[in-house]
Amino acid sequence: MKISKLEKFYYGIGNLGYSTISSALSNFIMFFGTSVMGIPGTLVGIAVSISVLWDAISDPIVGYFSDNLNSSIGKRHPFMLIGILGMCAINLIIWLVPPTAPLSIKFIWILFSLLLVQTFCTFFSTPHLALGLEMTNNPHEQTNIQCSRTIFQLIGMMLPTVLMFIFMPEDNGGQGQLLAQGYINTAYVSSLLCLFFGLITFFGTLKHQVCCQPKAIKEKESIISIFNDFFKILKKREYRIIIFGYATSLFASAFLTGAGMHMFTYCFHFSSKQISISMGTLIISAVLAQIFWGKISQKQTKKNVLIQGLSVGILGILCLWAVFILRELFSTNILFYLCLPFIFISGFGTGVLYSFPLSIFGDIMANDKELKETNKTGVYSGIMTLAYKISNAVALVIIGIVLDFIKFSSVSPVQPISVQNGLGLLVILGTIISLALSILIYNKY
Repeated sequence: MKISKLEKFYYGIGNLGYSTISSALSNFIMFFGTSVMGIPGTLVGIAVSISVLWDAISDPIVGYFSDNLNSSIGKRHPFMLIGILGMCAINLIIWLVPPTAPLSIKFIWILFSLLLVQTFCTFFSTPHLALGLEMTNNPHEQTNIQCSRTIFQLIGMMLPTVLMFIFMPEDNGGQGQLLAQGYINTAYVSSLLCLFFGLITFFGTLKHQVCCQPKAIKEKESIISIFNDFFKILKKREYRIIIFGYATSLFASAFLTGAGMHMFTYCFHFSSKQISISMGTLIISAVLAQIFWGKISQKQTKKNVLIQGLSVGILGILCLWAVFILRELFSTNILFYLCLPFIFISGFGTGVLYSFPLSIFGDIMANDKELKETNKTGVYSGIMTLAYKISNAVALVIIGIVLDFIKFSSVSPVQPISVQNGLGLLVILGTIISLALSILIYNKY
């Protein structure tokens, strides 16, 4: 089925608002909790990982209910609307943690706020992903749909850094990222953007609403079958390779977003403006990568394109590691300009992660006769995200434990060399290892 450019635009732009909120959480919550609120890294890591684990478990559950919903506007759109409204509301609450509250109150506040916002994120993201996979069975059109979705996702990932550039206070020695007000201002704007773009997707894709499956089939299924499906899908080699490869490769994303601000702040001593530009460079390169790798995939297999992109990403990270090792030889401004080209290369390579695994997954689903008979697109989409979110939760726990192990102190504006080296190894070496392992897994596809 041919999908027009306008339809792809309507579908993809909703991911911009969703991604703005989810990326602000991924990029800032660990730093906000430890460096701004003074909560120990282990506790922040536990709170974030519990919410991510819940998010992972809820994905196939929401997918199940979405597959079986019977409503006048289809089975995906009601969940998407609830998710949009809920995300916008709870996102405002997360960043309003009382700075003078006892440690236990801060921990509970962040934990329950994250659980709520992740629930609403799932209400939007899983049905939205399933809707895109159902719009066409054409492999090239599926790649284009996922690239459109990814481009808006990456723009949304960049927006928090742009908002930080705009709203972070200039005082505090140029390191406004250590003050709470900038995060609160960013939350207000990101919620408004999520509401605006989410409603465009909701109304713009109503013509693609999918009706619920026949009652005779639906009665044979139960919510317990979701977990049976999880183990069943892992028995299928093609699904298993893509799911494990995706989960492994996104360890890199968790390390970069969960501890990247720590490294830029305390190792390279970048200001909030320089961090914004660095993160913006990473996202812009990933957006450009969608166009480049998308054209390459018309001449090569998607698997080869995926492996090539990840190899380029590893090259960029290795160059960044060299700069990290030699950082004492240069001033902060020179370090900033030295890092930018390697950040661009890293983002350009790893940009394949945001679209090609999902595109390959969609191709597998399109050729799965058993899936066509049972119509479990939502459940299967949820299982795909469940796997990588479990790995993300594990990575966040590791980050929290490592921060405490290397004796990171949120009250100290200058960290000892041992702490700086620990942060560098955590972010750079962790990223390289996860990308290299994912290449080995994808190579078996």
